[in-house]
Amino acid sequence: MITFEVRDDELVASLNRQVAEAGITDGAIVSLVGAAEDFTISTMPADDALKDTITTYPLPAEMTGTGEIRNGFVHIHVVMGVEGDRALAGHLHAATIKTHFARAYVLPSAAA
Repeated sequence: MITFEVRDDELVASLNRQVAEAGITDGAIVSLVGAAEDFTISTMPADDALKDTITTYPLPAEMTGTGEIRNGFVHIHVVMGVEGDRALAGHLHAATIKTHFARAYVLPSAAA
């Protein structure tokens, strides 16, 4: 297992760079933990599973997630805990990491 850490950067872009530098093209993101200043996630509208509703939240959040690396790109699903003990979940498009950190625990694998 390899641990990737992100500080003072955009999470998805940083992880894509780090896995490329490590030569990982496929793998499992077994765990993602940390906190973000703001984030962008998407979910599917109830009437069309082929569409994405993308929403940016200018809220700090505790973060947990899992995902995969396919063809050199990360694909992450998260649950973001925000003020008021609420959770927002979906496909992660971006997250700004500044005050805290994010760590992704990755198990590389052979291409599927």
